[in-house]
Amino acid sequence: MLTLRKSQDRGYADNGWLKSFHSFSFANYYDPEHVGWGNLLVINEDRIAAGTGFGTHGHRDMEIISYVLSGELAHKDSMGNVKAIPPGDVQRMSAGTGVRHSEFNHAEGQQTHFLQIWIRPNQLNVEPSYEQKTIPAMKKRGALCLVASPTGAEDAVAMHADAALYAGLFDGAEQAELDLNPARKAYVHLILGELTVNGQRLHSGDALRIEHEQHLHLSQGIDAEVLVFDLAA
Repeated sequence: MLTLRKSQDRGYADNGWLKSFHSFSFANYYDPEHVGWGNLLVINEDRIAAGTGFGTHGHRDMEIISYVLSGELAHKDSMGNVKAIPPGDVQRMSAGTGVRHSEFNHAEGQQTHFLQIWIRPNQLNVEPSYEQKTIPAMKKRGALCLVASPTGAEDAVAMHADAALYAGLFDGAEQAELDLNPARKAYVHLILGELTVNGQRLHSGDALRIEHEQHLHLSQGIDAEVLVFDLAA
């Protein structure tokens, strides 16, 4: 079963320096029909104005993934990491017993556009850790490239969660398939462009909640960039 969530139906917050679309209930946005999906709890599409950002704040017992689309995200945390996250990089932070961090856009005249993703961990009170990897566009072109998983297989970042995250770029005749376990859940988030998933046409910002399906077929992309989540039910 596929359930379409249109881009314009997401929550939205405009704080001046930060403009954010919320796929699931977050902060002041609450929708009882969209309080996570499986162990996926947050997808925030954030746009940070130049010279601004999130001041130091804390997390615990959460797997946090940042996926930068344009601009650059400056990360600093209580583990001693001071990193720049450019487009094409995937960052994973396991908050575990507790971590504090900040995220800023230090560029002048350039917005930072990124996705902030939270996944419920399957292990609590782990030691906080950080990982960042560059995923070449060629690996995502016309394919679903594994970018985050419990084991870090295929050069993905490794997370303490019963979930897998794939990223893909599709245009023209490019297509891909992914086998699913119908006892689990899946989620498709179209970041940019247009794409057909199992016969359902998606446009930028649209998403599909998926359950009781055995496979996904992605095709007919127009400058499409997509994330696909395999999730615990």
